[in-house]
Amino acid sequence: MSVSTAGIELRATNRWLTAAVELLSSMRFAIALLTVICIASVVGTVLKQHEPLNNYVNQFGPFWSEVFGALNLYAVYSAWWFLLILAFLVVSTSLCIVRNTPKIVADLRQFKEHVREQSLQAFHHKARAELAEPPRAAAERIGQALLARGWKVRLQSRQTPGGTGWMVAAKAGAANKIGYLAAHAAIVIICIGGLLDGDLMVRLQMWFGDKEPLQGGGLIAEVPQKHRLSDANPTFRGNLLVTEGTRAGIAVLAQPEGVVLQELPFEVELKKFIVEYYDSGMPRLFASEIVIHDRYTGEARPARVEVNHPVEHRGISIYQSSFDDGGSLVKLRALPMGAAVKPFEVQGRIGEATMLTNGSERLRLEFTGLRVINVENFGGQGRDAADVRRVDLRQAIEARLGAGNKTVTERTLRNVGPSVAYKLRDEAGQAREFHNYQLPIELDGQRVYLLGVRESPSEPFRYLRVPVDDNDGMEGFVRLRAALADAALRRQAVQRYVAHAAAGQPPAVVEALTGSAQRAIDLFAGEDPEIARLPHNGAPRLGGLQALSAFMEANIPEAERERVGEVLLRILNGALFELYQLSRQQAGLPPAERGDATAAFMTQAVLALSDAFFYPAPLVLTLTDFEHVQASVFQVARAPGKTIVYLGCALLIVGVFAMLYVRERRLWVWLAPSASGAAATMALSSNRKLLDNDREFDALKALLPTPTAGGAT
Repeated sequence: MSVSTAGIELRATNRWLTAAVELLSSMRFAIALLTVICIASVVGTVLKQHEPLNNYVNQFGPFWSEVFGALNLYAVYSAWWFLLILAFLVVSTSLCIVRNTPKIVADLRQFKEHVREQSLQAFHHKARAELAEPPRAAAERIGQALLARGWKVRLQSRQTPGGTGWMVAAKAGAANKIGYLAAHAAIVIICIGGLLDGDLMVRLQMWFGDKEPLQGGGLIAEVPQKHRLSDANPTFRGNLLVTEGTRAGIAVLAQPEGVVLQELPFEVELKKFIVEYYDSGMPRLFASEIVIHDRYTGEARPARVEVNHPVEHRGISIYQSSFDDGGSLVKLRALPMGAAVKPFEVQGRIGEATMLTNGSERLRLEFTGLRVINVENFGGQGRDAADVRRVDLRQAIEARLGAGNKTVTERTLRNVGPSVAYKLRDEAGQAREFHNYQLPIELDGQRVYLLGVRESPSEPFRYLRVPVDDNDGMEGFVRLRAALADAALRRQAVQRYVAHAAAGQPPAVVEALTGSAQRAIDLFAGEDPEIARLPHNGAPRLGGLQALSAFMEANIPEAERERVGEVLLRILNGALFELYQLSRQQAGLPPAERGDATAAFMTQAVLALSDAFFYPAPLVLTLTDFEHVQASVFQVARAPGKTIVYLGCALLIVGVFAMLYVRERRLWVWLAPSASGAAATMALSSNRKLLDNDREFDALKALLPTPTAGGAT
């Protein structure tokens, strides 16, 4: 290769490097990076981070969940592209500081006293005056006056054809340029602090320290060292779950591919978890009474951790993050829901599982949660809320103005007592989640038990309302449900109903009423032979009011359906009431009295019996007793970048205020010798055009006692 060719390539490389530096240090490039970071931060705020993958699949579907996962949107702040953008922003801003700092420092040192008299005539703010004192005396007087007003002043003498002239050069507001440096340096400092407190250190250890995330479960004591980080890790943020009466000293750090275990230089023992409530039942305070056991010194330090009041030990902050169940013992009573199952007792601890079987079918019962306090909103809308034709603009506006806690409807909060959550998993692995309240709740004037069920965590719970009996329990409904499944009892109930309703009627009427009542109650029970030919509309089993509706649609003309439906419902209600009396008789209870209470029970019972066909389990588990064991979830964080970020925030505030509210001004007064003493020319420049400049220049012109007619322009 010739020397000339090498020189050409070297110059091309230099030009390329110069262009790259120009691009990286340009303001537009930095603003573009900040824009991308802001958009990514919005995504990271709106989209829950580090959730289980199944949650994202349920929320977005298989395709989009895979796309979002490929973009690392489930862990935005530790994504490689986000860290790369931060690194580029640090480099870009640093280059901008390096390029402009020498210019700014040199400008701060200069007074620009060498400016020519002709140049002063080009300024917007200028004035001329004839002074009766010599140029030097006038320069010293004006300089002292400016010093008294906070200006920095420099005097310069010049030789002119008419004698010695003097230039007064003054400047103020140098903090404006210092604010520029402070604001840019703050961005670099904050980014560095964010990188230190982020996931970068953990990622570096996994990349270069032979560490890898743990996928799956297992006992913490059995996890290999390749999934553990030492307590010398300079920065981390993880969760530590501690059950009452136990200790824990290993935090869990969530990663996109799994979890990493973080060793702590101490163990946290939870003595007591405290929850205080308002009168409405809403939690007022979460706190944990803990003892910190140092691994190296053996010191046992008692402390109290509250929300927004962390405890620090060996540079690690312990925050009260949340709370969980620590393995409470729950005792449940299993009641049949249409299957030939006798009530039985079962117990277990939250987080454990047991097997249930009736010989031919096996179900895995998983105890998933216990909530001792359930605060629900029982506030309803006003009477006019259902009138969609009514438009009151004033009321709509006033309802949304005022205090921040103001709502359109009144909130009535009430604690409805404990509830238990569990899953029933079949032999194929398909699980359904159930949520049942221990105590009945009054809804729409009727006391009912709420039995919730959902197919997946992404769905809300759907609740079956079971009315309470005269003993405020579910046994009355369970007996009625079992009687409905008994064909012999259904026939007997129909006979009793017909004997009561058709007393003294001709045999033909009795026979017709018997056939209608038997058809109605069999359809409602889902046992009529006609059901097999009726449309199921996707339901696995047809019964309840849905079966009656399908029967009428298939056999009754549309014009007659309303009248026939009313008759069938009246017959069905009468037969079900007799069936309820038979169920009480079999249980050795006296007949139910006819009255409002019994009528309300039967009305809700008919609806519950109809909805029970959609209940996907052969039994329901009700909470009878529990021994509550609480656990506290702490967030443990070693954040050396926190102080750096605070310093950067302080610099950013100072820099922004300096750039916005401090004006850089420069003033020149040229004093040339004249016959009367001195001819003064004053000019003012500022980096911002504000009305304050006009007022300040008017005040400065007072230093020239006899301004000419030209004045300030």
